[in-house]
Amino acid sequence: MPGTANPRAVVCVPTYNECENLEPLLDALAEAIDPERDEVLVIDDDSPDGTGRLADRLAETRPWLSVLHRRRKEGIGAAYLAGFPIALATGAGLIVQMDCDFSHDPRDVPRLIEACADGADVALGSRWVPGGGTVNWGLGRQVISRGGSLYARLVLGQRIRDLTGGFKCFRRDVLETIDLRRVTTRGYGFQIEITYRARRAGFTVIELPITFVDRRVGQTKMSSGIVLEAMRQVPVLRLRALRGRL
Repeated sequence: MPGTANPRAVVCVPTYNECENLEPLLDALAEAIDPERDEVLVIDDDSPDGTGRLADRLAETRPWLSVLHRRRKEGIGAAYLAGFPIALATGAGLIVQMDCDFSHDPRDVPRLIEACADGADVALGSRWVPGGGTVNWGLGRQVISRGGSLYARLVLGQRIRDLTGGFKCFRRDVLETIDLRRVTTRGYGFQIEITYRARRAGFTVIELPITFVDRRVGQTKMSSGIVLEAMRQVPVLRLRALRGRL
C-alpha cells in the first residue's frame, strides 16, 4: 500500500458491460489503495448489462467510490476526458487510469502512484520494456500491439516503448497543462495522444514493467477497426505538432 506521504490519488475506471468484473476489481483496488485517502471514479457509458446500476449500489457502502454516468458509448478516450476534470476537481494530486477487466493488475497501482510521488510526471505501465509482457495473447495480437507502438514511436519521434499503453498515473499539473479540451482522439488513439502531449509539454514519462493479462470474463472492446483508427490518428498528431497546432 502506498505510504502516507504520497499525494491523494483518484483511480479512473471506464466501464461498458463490465458487471462480472466491476465488484472484484473494486475489492482488489480497496486492498491496493488507501480508501481513507484515495478514491475510485467509475465512468460508465450507459452499459446495457447494468454496470452503472451495480456501481451505484456498490458506492452506497464504499465512501471512496463515486460514479459518473454518461449517456452513450463514445470511446475510451471520451470516457477519460469526461472523468479527468471530475477527478481534478476533488483536489487529488495524482490521477490513475486503468481498465476494469483485470488486464491491468490492481496490485500495480501503488507502483505507479509511488513513481509519481517520487518525481515522475507520468508513470506508464509498460508491456514492452524489460520485465514487462503479456499473458494469453496470440502471436497475431502481439505483432499488432508491438508494431503499433513501434509505428507510433517512429512517426512521433518518441522513445517510449509502449505508447499505446493505457495503464498510467499522472501528476495533476500534467493534465492541467496539456489542456484536455484540446485532446481530439476519443478511441484508443487517446492513449497515444495523451502521452505524446505530455512529452511535448516537457513532462517526464517513465515506463514501469507490467504484465498485461487478457481478460478472463466479458467481451473485449478491441477490434481491428479500432486499431486502424488509432493508427490513422498518429500522422495527424505529428502534422499538427509540426504546424504548432497541438
